[in-house]
Amino acid sequence: MKKKIIKGIKYFVLLVVVAITGLLSYISFALPDVGDPEAISIEISPERVERGKYLANSVNACLDCHSTRDWSKFAGPLVEGTLGKGGQEFNQDFGLPGTFYSKNITPFALKDWTNGEILRAISSGVSKDGSPIFPLMPHPNYGKADREDLYSIIAYIRTLQPIDNIVPKSKPDFPMNFIIHTIPQKAQFSKIPDQNDQVAYGAYLFNSADCGTCHSKHEKGVPVPGMELAGGYEFKMPRGGIVRSANISPDKETGIGNWSEEFFVNRFKTYADSAYKPIEVKPGEFNTVMPWMMFATMTQEDLKAIYAYLRTVKPIKNTVVKFSKEQSN
Repeated sequence: MKKKIIKGIKYFVLLVVVAITGLLSYISFALPDVGDPEAISIEISPERVERGKYLANSVNACLDCHSTRDWSKFAGPLVEGTLGKGGQEFNQDFGLPGTFYSKNITPFALKDWTNGEILRAISSGVSKDGSPIFPLMPHPNYGKADREDLYSIIAYIRTLQPIDNIVPKSKPDFPMNFIIHTIPQKAQFSKIPDQNDQVAYGAYLFNSADCGTCHSKHEKGVPVPGMELAGGYEFKMPRGGIVRSANISPDKETGIGNWSEEFFVNRFKTYADSAYKPIEVKPGEFNTVMPWMMFATMTQEDLKAIYAYLRTVKPIKNTVVKFSKEQSN
């Protein structure tokens, strides 16, 4: 009887192992499944390129991650001559489940990509070879954008100076190396709201800029429920110290509830002043990952719309210590 029980347990364990192996094999080889890339033609017109340039630099801020930043200066301005070359490393120091590298998005790397393959990568998170892209590149957000905006971004990056730079492959940790296959989803494109509907238009821009990710607290790479836009996301700075994102909920004590529209807009536009030059930051001193110089080039109308949207979100009381020299436990 005892031998039969032991034998039964062995068979059960074997069945579980086979089932798990089958499931992991399915996830690894059958997913992601978002469909084939579309066959689309995008005109590289001056108007479309200009719109794409504005989005990629001022709103979506694609070039923030896909270029090299100079962390010896405040807010890490882009290093001249690195636009789109990729190679920035994002790892466990940012609370991420692995080591991820921004891709080279200049024509050097994308010359063999079709427009449809680029669109699928941006909006659904699937690369040319069918592999999944970690949502550090916020494809879940971009999949909700107006496809015309994404077409414009594609047109713009087609005009970037080609830069010969081979980027290492990203390496998600276990179990993210399996989970990542389940993240990409088919895009659900929308239309840009009428700018007269300031709140809806602001929500659209807010989604495109992916403000919510950095300005919400995370634990082990996962957003903390109920802390949306309350700040506190920790970033280990390349030259020392921990910086934390600000509370941008309309809480009057710990957020931006007492900020006027003018103050909010000027907070950005300060960095767009032609007289402003990024200050030098010594190792271990306060710095920020916020790409102020990029977002500062948003139009006043767009910044006002984002402000209007932020006034409608839930206020959350959360005091944030902006910077500390010691490492977080």
